[in-house]
Amino acid sequence: MRLFLCTSLAFCLLAPSVFAQEGAAKGPQNAAVKGVHDNNSNAPVQGANSFTMKEARSQIEAKGYTHVAALKKGKDGVWRGKATKDGRSGPVSVDYQGNVN
Repeated sequence: MRLFLCTSLAFCLLAPSVFAQEGAAKGPQNAAVKGVHDNNSNAPVQGANSFTMKEARSQIEAKGYTHVAALKKGKDGVWRGKATKDGRSGPVSVDYQGNVN
């Protein structure tokens, strides 16, 4: 009888965690962090930017831009400069989330 009670108690304590794990897998699966090539926004998002100039340049180059020049971080926290992509030169920006526009 004692063995039965201990087994039942153990099952009751472990069962909720098993069911919670099953239910979690059925919901939408959002990535914890966006990929390097994905943007969260079509326009730069203002905010405190911790990217260094070198990191901002790398983020822009990862999106296929070349000849990145004149990068400056504005008061809004957005790095702005000029770059070339697909043979066309123009303005480019990278915000604190890593969005390149």
